Amino acid sequence: MRALRILLIIVVILGGLFVVVDRVAVHFAEGEAADKLKSTENLASTPDVDIKGFPFLTQVAGGSLDDVEVKIKNYEAATGKPGKTIRIDDLKADMKGVEFSGDYSSATAATATGTATVSYAELLKTAKAEPTEVAPGVTARVVGLSDGGNGKIKVKVEGTVSSLGLRQTVSVLSSVSVVNNKVEVHADSLPQLGAAAIAENRIREITDFQQAIDQLPGGITLDKVQAAPDGVEITVKGSDVKLAG
Repeated sequence: MRALRILLIIVVILGGLFVVVDRVAVHFAEGEAADKLKSTENLASTPDVDIKGFPFLTQVAGGSLDDVEVKIKNYEAATGKPGKTIRIDDLKADMKGVEFSGDYSSATAATATGTATVSYAELLKTAKAEPTEVAPGVTARVVGLSDGGNGKIKVKVEGTVSSLGLRQTVSVLSSVSVVNNKVEVHADSLPQLGAAAIAENRIREITDFQQAIDQLPGGITLDKVQAAPDGVEITVKGSDVKLAG
């Protein structure tokens, strides 16, 4: 009986030691992966890497991790225009089936899904903020973007009749979608700026616009987008996503 008790104590101690070693190892691996990702993607700050699942060491022995979550703050994404970027406030990606290379120098996820949040202030930089002529003597520009409710964006348009010195601000609700890896804003109806007769294509040059968001980490791409209280929330996805290397 005493021998059994001693055996159980030894098992509990060894089990506890294994848990401690496993947690130390996963914490070290998360730090290494974060540093590698920062270097590979040329990030301004170190991302947060969370390796899910237990035990970690048996996953490593098998050459793959079940689930890895990556969070990046203030990511500057390419826009397809030289020297121009757009800031993503929060970029999160949940990577499944992460496989290592033989020397552990690189890791690739079978699939990845996540979200990216872009503020309205950042998206406004893409819209026509400078006064643009839409009819003889009439200019218009976008002066604000906000949540319009029900997944819509409220686009605030300011129109000016220069000869009369008149200025009018109107708002339209716009649909937002992903088209060819771009966030597209399209007015559901067109604003009426005073009594001026304005061709639809001219006013849509103001109300409608697209924002490309390219070269996201690991090759993930845009999937869907919807308006939210503080900005647009974009769903991202990818396959064979490079986590490092």
